[in-house]
Amino acid sequence: MKRLRIGVDLGGTKIEIVALDANGQQLLRRRIPTPQGDYAATIGAVSRLVAAVESDLGQRGSLGIGIPGAESRPGGPIKNANSTCLIGRPLRADLETLLQREIRLANDANCFALSEATDGAGRGAEVVFGVILGTGVGGGIVVRGHALNGANAIAGEWGHNPLPLPNADDFPLPACYCGRHGCIETYLSGPALTRDHALRTGEALTPQQIDQRATAGDAASEATLQRYETRLGRALAGVINILDPQVIVLGGGLSNLQRLYRNLPACCGRQVFSDYFYTRIVPPAHGDSSGVRGAAWLWD
Repeated sequence: MKRLRIGVDLGGTKIEIVALDANGQQLLRRRIPTPQGDYAATIGAVSRLVAAVESDLGQRGSLGIGIPGAESRPGGPIKNANSTCLIGRPLRADLETLLQREIRLANDANCFALSEATDGAGRGAEVVFGVILGTGVGGGIVVRGHALNGANAIAGEWGHNPLPLPNADDFPLPACYCGRHGCIETYLSGPALTRDHALRTGEALTPQQIDQRATAGDAASEATLQRYETRLGRALAGVINILDPQVIVLGGGLSNLQRLYRNLPACCGRQVFSDYFYTRIVPPAHGDSSGVRGAAWLWD
């Protein structure tokens, strides 16, 4: 019987599960709403979802779980989670008790990067940086097929670095939920893009609406997206100057803005400490399945 890998993406709004065979082929994929602000209900929902999938497939699998945060130490309480009901909770221990097995737990951005490095848009690259541009901003680093965790379990957390080289358009520095001001996340998340446009136009539009208006020739929307691309280029250049990945894979809702793949190389290149720019900036091969697939690959 082929080895079964199960991955769970424990998000703020939905819990998604996937089952992969030994070759990475998807056998099953489901999602349910995440119980809001209720830790006990959340871990109960994960347990029931795993049990249902294994019952349907008739076999027990290895289990990896991606979370919007990190363990403060291996097996310790959760920190840095934008799903705040997880913070301070012994999530790994509680899930292992409920599910009666060892699990592997990783930041959801690490799972995204691992998925794309294993059999996605970064396949074959030595170093892959996976970027999440969604409700929040995160990142994961994969080197030679292994996701980096780091001494403090924060490898890849570029979203809470300060935005490099702030100019007049970037002030005043926005407040971040982490308690600091001017974090990259406060400029580059989906809500940040909506807020920036509203501050200058008075219109609260989604990123997709802003993109549609820019495509139709609206000057204000085009200016908003150019500010966004310039900021993203500056922020990614800082990562490139340290990590120098062969591939950067963009994920999250804003990765659907196709203009980013045309415009970002120039926005990054003029800030990178090199006389040429070869880093590929690409969309994810697995789309919104990447995070949950990467959780399953934690056992490879």
